[in-house]
Amino acid sequence: MFRTHSRPLDPRIVARGASRLIQARALRAPVSAEEDLPLASPPQALLLALAAFGSAYPGQDEVIGAVRTHQVREGESLIEIARGYDLGFNEIAAANPGLDAFVPPAGAKVVVPTAWIVPRRSARGTLVINLSEMRLYLSVGPDREGTYTTFTLPVGIGSEGAATPPGEYRVAEKEVRPRWHVPRSIREERPDLPEVVPPGPDNPLGSHALRLSARSIMIHGTNEPFGVGRKVSHGCIRLYPEDIPWLFRLVGVGVPVSVIREPVKVGLDGDRVFVEAHAEEGGRPEPDYSSEARRLLAERGVLGRVSSTWPCGRAAGSRST
Repeated sequence: MFRTHSRPLDPRIVARGASRLIQARALRAPVSAEEDLPLASPPQALLLALAAFGSAYPGQDEVIGAVRTHQVREGESLIEIARGYDLGFNEIAAANPGLDAFVPPAGAKVVVPTAWIVPRRSARGTLVINLSEMRLYLSVGPDREGTYTTFTLPVGIGSEGAATPPGEYRVAEKEVRPRWHVPRSIREERPDLPEVVPPGPDNPLGSHALRLSARSIMIHGTNEPFGVGRKVSHGCIRLYPEDIPWLFRLVGVGVPVSVIREPVKVGLDGDRVFVEAHAEEGGRPEPDYSSEARRLLAERGVLGRVSSTWPCGRAAGSRST
């Protein structure tokens, strides 16, 4: 269940439509490995560019963004719409369970779930990847004007049998136009692959890569953007091709990375209480969403502000107030 909150949107954050947004995001300038930026003060131009595409939210709010709608155009799929709003496929599919993801009827109203509760384990300057929702968060600041900013981007993660491992890591290395040294296990599955795949359209690492201190795990782009918001990798974390250059520019070597599982989140926005829940799939035991939500609400001292009949069932990506 999705409900919007009442705070008016910053106009810079409002998406202008899926097709137009994809075209605009494709114009982002490439960056080089030397362009590391101090996390406390990204340039204002960079913040404004990211805010224009719905990836950056000024302030220290626990609840960021707002749910909106999109009217399907002829020939659009939910996959394209998700990418246009910088959402993973999992997010838009969960928000629109009654729509055909590949051939939704033209004119149909699509719920665009561009609102999130920032994970409680987020810390300024730490890259947080919540496997439960397949989404990345980075809170930085203050800048020279005292402004804090939260960035969020969708990700794809490891598949069943090659799950991305939760843990505490650091960015150990950055690489532009990375070469893919194909692991032996993958070559056994795909003997047609060479030992090293050079940079280019056939390279699954995309244009930029961040190697973590667990050397087998990378955060990188992709040549298969439909895999964002899905569990399809061999353990690495993949971003849309248009998103990875900006994350690469924001995150320097040594930045801490927390890979977590937080299927239920609670956030406060003024006098409103929000709960967000994501289904655990891929053989993992499903949590008792209602019990976990009530535990978190009690921890925050706001359980008494929530109706005893509030909905918190088994709906992936649910959000209730």
